[in-house]
Amino acid sequence: MSKVLIVNAGSSSLKFKLFDMPKETVLADGEIERLNMPGSIVKIKYGQGQTYKATEDKVDYERSAAIMLNGLKDLGVIDHLRDIDAVGNRVVAGSNIFDKVAKVDDEVLQKIVDLGEIAPIHNPVEAEYIKIIQRILPEVDQYAVFDSAFFKDVPEVNAIYGIPYELTEKFTIRRYGEHGINHGYISGEAAQMLKKPAAKLVTLHLGSGASVAAEIAGKCYDTSMGFTPMNGLVMGTRAGNVDPALVPFFMKKMGAEADEVIEMFNHRSGLLGVSGVSSDMRDLESSKEPRAQLALDIFVNRTVKYAASYITELGGVDAIVFSGGIGEHDKWVREEVCKQLGIFGIKLDAELNDQQQPGDLGTKDSSTRILLIPANEELAMVRDVSGALG
Repeated sequence: MSKVLIVNAGSSSLKFKLFDMPKETVLADGEIERLNMPGSIVKIKYGQGQTYKATEDKVDYERSAAIMLNGLKDLGVIDHLRDIDAVGNRVVAGSNIFDKVAKVDDEVLQKIVDLGEIAPIHNPVEAEYIKIIQRILPEVDQYAVFDSAFFKDVPEVNAIYGIPYELTEKFTIRRYGEHGINHGYISGEAAQMLKKPAAKLVTLHLGSGASVAAEIAGKCYDTSMGFTPMNGLVMGTRAGNVDPALVPFFMKKMGAEADEVIEMFNHRSGLLGVSGVSSDMRDLESSKEPRAQLALDIFVNRTVKYAASYITELGGVDAIVFSGGIGEHDKWVREEVCKQLGIFGIKLDAELNDQQQPGDLGTKDSSTRILLIPANEELAMVRDVSGALG
């Protein structure tokens, strides 16, 4: 028996789960929201349905890690911090260096830091949490689980950009993707639900960060995200696909540096940039501003474009899978996406969609199954870490 702590760190939130392995029992499930902002929110579920909630101003990374670890001890989930046998960390970018879970040492940590140029919003923060936990728990082994590992099987026809091939080789440029931990998890769950290991799927991870992937027999065939997580769908604050010529255009017109333009594409674009209202779908759906509806329509439009192209690319699919915060909880988005994919014979059951329970949401005469599978990146990660522990 071992207790494995799974850490899923972002720039504005820290999610964590403590598992008792190999039973896969969740001993505690926590989240700290609004990091480095006023009114940081702490929520921890533990025991027999107990919940701890607190607010604290401007919780930073160091403080959030202390809240996480001390909370597990103070709430009686563990007796001592040394009861934690291993820590698994989600890391977005592993490039072609990491194609499976890796035990963190100085060399691995440095590579995670270096790969921050591919995922500047993610890798630096994830590396920082690894360092913080090393200081607090120096005797505990840490492991990195990479989002990009799931996309190692993407064939070159989809992974390689139309640039001089010698540059592709020299700088290891390819489509690396993101959300691979969850795309891999939900594709495995879908194959079991369909009782078809060789299933052809289109998986929609729709949240503040969003991506679409195509899978055959559990391996990724194509994905909307690219060399960096900025590519693909219009997201909460990320622009998604843009003409690369816009970078020098804005540099000239705005007197900006290239990094400033990329910062705008990453942090001030997407739903927030189009609507001028919010990056949150709930705010946009309740807003009367015309640009809020435009942002919603663009989000659906881009999702449909990718999903339709992947259905065509695979020659038809066995299921469309919705997951992620928006995919799981926004029935309007599911309805609009399925309606616009109706040309493929896809039919959503309105009553099942309203209930939005995990499972099949399609009508009996739908040509393709429509599945709602909640994201569970932490479970996928702990299985990887537990396997590495032997």
